Amino acid sequence: MPGKPAPSLYDFSALSISGERADLSTQRGKVMLIVNTASACGFTPQFAGLEQLWQDYRDRGLVVIGFPSNQFGRQDPGSNGEIASFCALNYGVDFPMMAKVDVNGDDAHPLWKWLTAQAPGLLGSQAIKWNFTKFLIGRDGKVLKRYAPTDKPESLRKDIEAALQA
Repeated sequence: MPGKPAPSLYDFSALSISGERADLSTQRGKVMLIVNTASACGFTPQFAGLEQLWQDYRDRGLVVIGFPSNQFGRQDPGSNGEIASFCALNYGVDFPMMAKVDVNGDDAHPLWKWLTAQAPGLLGSQAIKWNFTKFLIGRDGKVLKRYAPTDKPESLRKDIEAALQA
């Protein structure tokens, strides 16, 4: 008896930051940049760069999706509403933001378990090391690349361009 097919990106859903169900299957055929975010982190200014990528490439098929997480230094303790207000007010964030999730451990959101298995980090580690770890997903729903928190959004442009042209 054949086993169940391996899950794909399009099998996952999450709650939007405002509480609605968001099925990733609705993004089929688009390039996605999925990022774990935090509002009080040294990398928080990356929200501006992520928003710029969204503005520059969304008409060509890029979707930036932020997933707040409070797992690193408790740097996103606020409610989903507070996080949404902070991002919009301070960085003009207009790209889709999801409800706060765990990205590591037993309670990690299933999407994040899948992402880290598809694109392990340094030395094969599947754990997310810190806020603003980024995953670039191709139009086929496969993980193209994992980026470290220190990789600034603008440094991803060449890879995004290539993914959009593929």
